[in-house]
Amino acid sequence: MDQNFRKLVELLLPAGILEYFDLIDSNQDKEGIHIYLEEKNSIPVEHQHKKAHSKGFFSEVVIQDFPIRNQRVMLHAKRRRWEVLEDGQII
Repeated sequence: MDQNFRKLVELLLPAGILEYFDLIDSNQDKEGIHIYLEEKNSIPVEHQHKKAHSKGFFSEVVIQDFPIRNQRVMLHAKRRRWEVLEDGQII
């Protein structure tokens, strides 16, 4: 992602969110601004000692964020499902 674009996006999104999520898409419709985020492909820190692999995503969660230029903002976030190889546990 271009550095200038990244700085602008960081100002619009909640602080620190780009550390954990990638910006996938955005659009605008009559409801407002929609920003689509997908969790990065890295095992959560608290589970890094386990052998696991990504098994797709949990259902998308929509979070209403602060308005931008008097338009509603919806963050569409998808978190990864991780399967622990030793016991099949989903994290």
